[in-house]
Amino acid sequence: MLDWLFTTLRMNVEIPLFLSLLLGYSLGRVKIAGISLGDVTATLLAALVIGQIGIHVSPDVKIIFFMFYLFAVGYSAGPQFVRGLFSGGLQQALFAVLVCGLSLGSVYLAVRIAGYDVGIAAGLYAGSTTTSSALGLSQTAIEQSSLAASAKAASAQILPAAFSISYVIGTFGSVVMLGILGPRLLNIDLPAACRDYARRIGGAGDDRGSPKAWHQYVARAFLVDPQSAIAGLTVGQTEHFFHNHRMYIGRVRRNGAVVEATVDMVLEAGDVVAIAGAREVLLEEVGKALREVDDPELLGVSIEGTDILITARSIHRKTLRELAQMPETRGIFLTEIRRGAMSVAIPILPETQLFRGDVVRVTGRPADISAAAGRFGYLDRETERADIAFIGAAIVIGALIGSLTLKIGEVPLTLSTAGGVLLVGLLLGWLRSIRPAFGRVPRATSWFMNSIGLNMFIAVVGLTAGPGIVAGLKELGVVFVAWTVFAAALPMLLSLYIGKYLFRFDDAIVLGCCAGSRTAAAALSMITDRAGSQIPAIGYSVGYATSSTILTLLGIVIVLIS
Repeated sequence: MLDWLFTTLRMNVEIPLFLSLLLGYSLGRVKIAGISLGDVTATLLAALVIGQIGIHVSPDVKIIFFMFYLFAVGYSAGPQFVRGLFSGGLQQALFAVLVCGLSLGSVYLAVRIAGYDVGIAAGLYAGSTTTSSALGLSQTAIEQSSLAASAKAASAQILPAAFSISYVIGTFGSVVMLGILGPRLLNIDLPAACRDYARRIGGAGDDRGSPKAWHQYVARAFLVDPQSAIAGLTVGQTEHFFHNHRMYIGRVRRNGAVVEATVDMVLEAGDVVAIAGAREVLLEEVGKALREVDDPELLGVSIEGTDILITARSIHRKTLRELAQMPETRGIFLTEIRRGAMSVAIPILPETQLFRGDVVRVTGRPADISAAAGRFGYLDRETERADIAFIGAAIVIGALIGSLTLKIGEVPLTLSTAGGVLLVGLLLGWLRSIRPAFGRVPRATSWFMNSIGLNMFIAVVGLTAGPGIVAGLKELGVVFVAWTVFAAALPMLLSLYIGKYLFRFDDAIVLGCCAGSRTAAAALSMITDRAGSQIPAIGYSVGYATSSTILTLLGIVIVLIS
């Protein structure tokens, strides 16, 4: 029975590939003490185990999926990466560049002292920085190097073992160092710091002011009595009458007829007004002053919740308080802000700034949403269709650029096809954030390319390296674990103090900046959980976009200097 199973797996490589994904995605979400291995590490470990029976997978499969992954990373990170370099996020981008340099330096120091070869160095670098994409660029750089064939083969065997060990340590280390020890080392009361930050930018001290779903906004009908305080006021005045809460009067029934409300319309006794706003405001504020009535026809308007991609230069760095005063925002309600390659949720507070490349979720009447989109950016209504021709062209152009080689003396320097695709993805992602008429890649498509592209690549690496993994683990030993802890912990420890005392980041976001500069999503999750707020995520996106690019490209550098 086992012989038949093993033979079937060897003869049909698609089975072990998808089996690796099955086990990886299942085990990667299992949490112990709030920490999980993650999809990448679990997929690699599953593939390494399955690969013990000896499975040959064409290397072409690996590079094809890796191209999808790198394009998706570059495309989604492009707007924040460029913004970080040239606008308001410059300080966070510079911090991320510095941390990337520390990460490379700590690995290089460990490699030189321990005397590791290029394969171990590449695996240690990619794993300790938890930058899976650097693994692919390192492998490509080794394959295109002038090393002897035997040295390349030895590196290919030991690299996955070094990566798997150091990735687990790097992931757990980031959670412990940044999420658990970070507040203590910097003497920060994280929940209090977030509450103080929220108050300073106009919030209530927590995330209660950040609605999470469009259905928290409702429309109700109210009768304007002769004795009502709003009788004789204009619609615009009435919308700001109730303690300046954000609400909107869309339609009015007057003398039995339903008419569209305008800002200058004067409300009269006997009018029935359709007021939209937060449920608690209508119940607790408006309901005390006006009598609610049932008027299905008046309230029978279509509404939708949809995304707007912010592209307008005039909106860049505007606060939500400023945007709320614009006539184009009348009648729409903001329910979500997503930023960066990881679509990090940004708190909705009066002084929260919007940047080009942000995606905001709004709810309201289609006509009002279209008017707002015309001023702010691009109406990104959900669709399942992706511009496949655009994706194909981007990967072709990037691969051609990356295949160019520049020789300095006898040393060949090249981005590799993978590095070229990443950079082209960054450029096109940024271009679409300011000119969104081309290259639509829905979030679901981007997620699929990112997740499946990387994990299928990792599965091929694990299956191919499986037979040599035991020997690799024996060769690396306990000493390698110690060097990995050193390489992972040193830059994180230094980043905490550099971020707080040199760059002077606010206590509420400094840990988020550190997590972003290390592309440590697991650490950010722990930080926000312990803070009880999404505010630390404000410091994450620019650092993540910058570091995910630089750390990936440094995978080539670690090969060259090793």
